[in-house]
Amino acid sequence: MDILVVTSKVKKYIKEKSEMNTSAETIDVLSKAVEKLCLKGIESAKADGRKTVMARDIIIDHI
Repeated sequence: MDILVVTSKVKKYIKEKSEMNTSAETIDVLSKAVEKLCLKGIESAKADGRKTVMARDIIIDHI
């Protein structure tokens, strides 16, 4: 699996917000979530007959 998030930035963000460390597994889970969002966006754009994934195609329902 490709890593779709910038590991150093995620670790820095978590450290700055909480003084906590970040496991490698966390990066994997975040990358998988980004992958799923991208695939849903692709499906939505295709359904609308577009070749461009737009912000409206990315639906985040757990935040």
